[in-house]
Amino acid sequence: MASATSSRILTLLSLLQTRRGWSGQELAERLGVTPRTVRRDIDRLRELEYRIEAWKGPAGGYRLAAGSELPPLRFDDEQAVAIAVALRGARALGVDIDEAAARALETVRQVMPSRLRHRVDGIRFTGPADASFAARVAPSVLEFVSQAARERRVVRFDYVPSPETTPTSDAESTPPPPRRVEPHAVIARGGRWYLVAWNLDRSEWRVYRLDRLTPRSPLGANFDEREIPSGDAATFLEARFKGAQDVNEWPCVGEVLLQVPAGEAASWLPDAVVTEVDDTTCRVRFGSWSWTGILASIARFDADFEVVGPPELAEAAAALAARFAAAAGER
Repeated sequence: MASATSSRILTLLSLLQTRRGWSGQELAERLGVTPRTVRRDIDRLRELEYRIEAWKGPAGGYRLAAGSELPPLRFDDEQAVAIAVALRGARALGVDIDEAAARALETVRQVMPSRLRHRVDGIRFTGPADASFAARVAPSVLEFVSQAARERRVVRFDYVPSPETTPTSDAESTPPPPRRVEPHAVIARGGRWYLVAWNLDRSEWRVYRLDRLTPRSPLGANFDEREIPSGDAATFLEARFKGAQDVNEWPCVGEVLLQVPAGEAASWLPDAVVTEVDDTTCRVRFGSWSWTGILASIARFDADFEVVGPPELAEAAAALAARFAAAAGER
């Protein structure tokens, strides 16, 4: 009985640490006890010097007191495993916190019971290669833009454009003035971090890579949230990667009849709409940056195909065929 009570109290403490406040009835249902038992368990935690506040009324409940010294943390098995996975996978976040994450994992590991420590030690996996994150984001930059986006505050920062757009002549090498933007969202995509923001000087939506951004403190004035053209920041970012401005669509969309089973085509073209024609043929509709890009994706199947449309795709296929014929020495 004593063991069950101790386990329940630890579970209660874990619940209080996961949310700002709980009603007494919610805690009773989660623990499978009566509200009266919850009150007794709360009193036991207070005897152990945990500062727990209570509020009365029909929706009365409990919460850990704010502003007090953080009590010893208690993790259940699932939380411990989640922490281990998150900290061991910190490298895959693209943020320069590898060493701090390793220290944090070791600190948490030292205070775990041996049973839980063995489970955490058993979690081993290999993340993406370091080359995938050659340009990593400083934690201070991530904190700066995240706070600005959350509080809707104007920010100023220096920005290094991509090499393709950076001037090379001495006459054009003067550093550009700081960007002044209204940050709306921070998004992680493909191992990189991006800021979707409204550029106040150009009066347009822009996307900035956080690893090329150097903040200029402090945060500026508050601003009213604007409506993002595509509806949300994630869709807007996807549209920009497709070369579109406001609509999340590829600039070139074509359709072909491909002489491979539909299942095989779908496995290699996850973004395509694949319709089965028969056991050996399917209709494929998908997009790319260019008409040639569509043909390149189809050609890798090494199978016969027929262009359904549009005419631009058929013209690109004819031009590509002539280029290949010339490369093979045919005249």
